[in-house]
Amino acid sequence: MPQIEVGLGERSYPIWIGQHILADLGSALDKVEFPSKVALVTNPTVGDLYCEKIVASLVAGGRQVSVIRLPDGEEYKNINTLENIYDVLIDRRFDRYCGLIALGGGVIGDMAGFAAATFLRGIPFVQVPTTLLAQVDSSVGGKTGVNHPQGKNLIGAFYQPKHVHIDVAALTTLPQREFSAGIAEVVKYGIIRDPVFFNWLEENRAALVAQSAEALIHAVMISCQIKANVVENDEKEQGLRAILNFGHTFGHAVETLSGYGVIKHGEAVSIGMVVAAQIAYRMGHCTSAEVDRIRELLSYFDLPVAPPDFTVSEYLEVMQRDKKVKDGAVRFVLNHGIGSSELHKLENLEVVLQEILSQ
Repeated sequence: MPQIEVGLGERSYPIWIGQHILADLGSALDKVEFPSKVALVTNPTVGDLYCEKIVASLVAGGRQVSVIRLPDGEEYKNINTLENIYDVLIDRRFDRYCGLIALGGGVIGDMAGFAAATFLRGIPFVQVPTTLLAQVDSSVGGKTGVNHPQGKNLIGAFYQPKHVHIDVAALTTLPQREFSAGIAEVVKYGIIRDPVFFNWLEENRAALVAQSAEALIHAVMISCQIKANVVENDEKEQGLRAILNFGHTFGHAVETLSGYGVIKHGEAVSIGMVVAAQIAYRMGHCTSAEVDRIRELLSYFDLPVAPPDFTVSEYLEVMQRDKKVKDGAVRFVLNHGIGSSELHKLENLEVVLQEILSQ
């Protein structure tokens, strides 16, 4: 079973990656000395598929398990839903020697992680991501939080899990659209950090669409390793870690303007990556052929690549609330060719966006 270590000193943790390894969760928790009293946070869709099996395994291993089911969807990733977790933890007398298990996609992982970071000023939690997007992105790195009506992930905390448990067999139950949305983040890693991986994705795209277990494990492993390497060097996003937001500045604006849940996060990131690549081309950081390679690979995975029909001023208004804004200037992660990227301050963003959106 491939394993990766996110090296953060006393906050280091392992990532297990494999097929049909959900039954091994209990032994994984034992290895990191996870508490015996736990709450499993999930949603009805994922809970109906995996909850009974996981609870039975944990109880057989001597753990006391409470299940918290939250509504399913990005539109529920807010303070009101978060309070449901706190209510159950308080009612069932959870203390600082208890723990949370996040079973689901990025919404569940972000909310359970933020609840763990803030309940009694911090209790341990683990991530059991069941969507591709969560497996390669949101479950690794310790970003937790909820959305605000005026922007995505504006309320949150950096809080690392004790363990990440990735079973690619869970991906077989995903709707095709959800699977494709996760592929967007996989492609991102090749663009920003690893040209060899990007080439591999181009060569193995059919195997990924067919959900070959071997191809999926490799793609997830490389994606997680790239993210782990970046997080190890910049846990709190003071510099290098910002490159992981490639495609996200414009993508988050797409999500906010469209209404949370209308366009999936990975779909919005796909659009944002193409926009960022077009900006990079105009600034001389990549070629038009490289923009085409990015666009064509994303399109192959049935991902959108064209921005929704909002005005430049609408996009700019939302992007001004982005977490990477500094001294009033929007900063964009731009690819330098394929396999490298940097954060740029864009003084003429309005003009460049007008050119791109009017194409």
